[in-house]
Amino acid sequence: MKQLTKLTLLAASLFALPLHSEETTVESLLPVEMPAPTSAAALPTFVPSTVNSISVAQMGQPQGLVLSGGQLQGGMNFTLPVDQVITNAQLSLNLKVSPAMATRNATMQLMLNGQPLGTVPLGAADSDISRFQLDIPAALLVSSNSLSFKINDGDAMQCQRDLSDKYRVTVMPDSRFELEGQQLDIGSDLSHFPRPFFDSMQMTPATIAFAFGPTLSSDALGAAASISSWLGIQADYRGVSFAALHDTLPEKNGILIGHPGDKIGGLTLPQASQPTLQVIDNPANPVYKLLLVVGNDEAALRTAAWRLTRGNFALQTASVSIPAQTIPASKPYDAPRWIPTDRPVKLSELIRKDQSLTVTGIWHAPLRVAFRAAPDLFLWDGETIPLHIGYRFPTESWIDENRSWLSMTMNDTFLHNLPVNKQGALETLWHKVGGDARQEKFDMPLEPYMIYGDNQLSLYFNITAKENAPCSVLLNNNIKSRIDEDSWIDLSHTRHFSLLPNLSYFVGASFPFTRLADFSQTVLLLPEKPTETQIATLLDMAARSGNATGTTLYNNRVVLGVPTAGGNLELLRTRDVLAVSGMAQHDFNQALLNESPFTSHDNTLGVRTPSTWQKLQRWLAGDWTSDGVEADRYFSSNEAWRGFVSFRSPWSSDRLVVMALGSNDDQLSRLHDDLTSARINAGIRGDAAIITNENGVRSFRVGTQFPSGEMPTQMMIVWYANQHSALLAILGLIMSSLTGLGLYAWLKKRARKRLNPESGK
Repeated sequence: MKQLTKLTLLAASLFALPLHSEETTVESLLPVEMPAPTSAAALPTFVPSTVNSISVAQMGQPQGLVLSGGQLQGGMNFTLPVDQVITNAQLSLNLKVSPAMATRNATMQLMLNGQPLGTVPLGAADSDISRFQLDIPAALLVSSNSLSFKINDGDAMQCQRDLSDKYRVTVMPDSRFELEGQQLDIGSDLSHFPRPFFDSMQMTPATIAFAFGPTLSSDALGAAASISSWLGIQADYRGVSFAALHDTLPEKNGILIGHPGDKIGGLTLPQASQPTLQVIDNPANPVYKLLLVVGNDEAALRTAAWRLTRGNFALQTASVSIPAQTIPASKPYDAPRWIPTDRPVKLSELIRKDQSLTVTGIWHAPLRVAFRAAPDLFLWDGETIPLHIGYRFPTESWIDENRSWLSMTMNDTFLHNLPVNKQGALETLWHKVGGDARQEKFDMPLEPYMIYGDNQLSLYFNITAKENAPCSVLLNNNIKSRIDEDSWIDLSHTRHFSLLPNLSYFVGASFPFTRLADFSQTVLLLPEKPTETQIATLLDMAARSGNATGTTLYNNRVVLGVPTAGGNLELLRTRDVLAVSGMAQHDFNQALLNESPFTSHDNTLGVRTPSTWQKLQRWLAGDWTSDGVEADRYFSSNEAWRGFVSFRSPWSSDRLVVMALGSNDDQLSRLHDDLTSARINAGIRGDAAIITNENGVRSFRVGTQFPSGEMPTQMMIVWYANQHSALLAILGLIMSSLTGLGLYAWLKKRARKRLNPESGK
């Protein structure tokens, strides 16, 4: 009976969330997935093992989980891929215990999915961090899990009033589960996509392999960029990276893109007159799958990629032919992950589906409202962004209303403490005589510099009990505090206007390419014969764009090499350019940088010396500072580096080029990890940013900036005057001096004629 139950559970794993058990055997999978292996030696081929880990930070607690004050218990949820069976698990638990807590000899109880894992002591240790290793029964780990912690000293501490800083236990963010398991065969079925390439249940970064034929084509690379951007949307906070293979099959799961009849690593793509999607077993191991994306030309491959990302395939569909499709085009600033700027937006629209505007109890996590905005929002000096907050505190008599606040922060910058009652002499008097003086609304003006590309508004009800309140109320979870549904933020009076180039816009939101989020006004430019690393970097850039906007790059265009004529040259004249290269690509770099402030020579990036006319133009524009000399010296003094440069497009004066490059492919491959670092992202700005292992990121502004956006001509004059007040003052002084001298000469001549009328005859 026990074996029958296990067989039923494993069969259901193909269509539902499986139970992970260390007793899973190959034989229990055989009736569902594959023919029986002939010997034990077949086990590694058909059931490959997996080893991975998931940290507390990856579970959504980047600062760790803090238990303090009256909050004596807490926890977190995490998920695991549904196509894996966990066979062995261990928890590495790192705890930071405050000195006051350590002296109490308290313990912490751990539970996983409602089952106790044991307790660990919170006593004094030799260091600030106490480290524990716990073996976890693999049968307890399922696809959706809940890990909880509880301090067992609660009865002794619950009546103490000031606990927040004194008694504290922090589950460190590097605490992690170390997991071993076996990979299940989910079958050749398009309805599972994006599994097995990416599983929405996994909480760790994914690496996905793309394979191309021996002759690289721009249409295949364009389809790969579209699919990569969609996978970037699905990965969201988890992160995703890509490996690009040239005429080689992936060792595990992979996506193959090409034309009918193309051979990739010995595998021939199917002959098809229509765009085709097909899932097959990987010849190296049938547990792993290969997804074939096949089309005759650019339009066909774009159609196949579009249909793949639409999903909704029927169950047990291994292959599908796709008729002609109409692919929608983006409109300016219509990215679904960007906050609308044409109307006030309610906070209830910005929270996740699993969030609520209501919190319970005294001790609770802050309500975090995250939203993204277009990075080029512009307001005139003195203008602010309205934020309207409606809120309600509990009405319990034991709450000290004079010491309770709603604390507001924006991007870790303190905004305001909103009181329970209205402040002021008359309001206080009215409240003392029994009148209703509750303050339940507040309008908070936000300074424009507080709004970034990625933002987080934090709201925390800091409720303080009266000194004579009974101890039982401190752990009362029956009270509710809430933010009203009609609370809103209004960016409708902002304009889209900025100075480019600005690499901080690019690393934060792939701007200006995401102005039209489907890249319908962007060319992805690669050398004529790009390396695998350069292709992978381009796919990484596509995924970052999709993640920032929520839009797939359905209408991107890839160009190989710098064109000198034809349709590809016309594309460069009408679009922005995102390029990827390495210093070994001499001809490509020289052609692309020919009319830019940068130069490439002997594997070294440099800065051109501006001509006298260029210096005069910059001076007249009020641009009196440049890092050109400093940047040139820094470029020449580093052997191994990677980074970005940006400049006005040589094909169109109102378009922009951003170029990702590295001193070699090894350096270029490190860009992906660099861009996951908040510190490096914050340091990238200007029009040149170079990253080294020794110095981190160094940014420079070398070339001139140009205005871009929706500013009317008459307002541009006002903006220019506002930006260059010193230059205008100097020009005004010169003009007034010349006018004064001319007027003085004229008046002196007139006076001479008046005093000597005969001399004028």
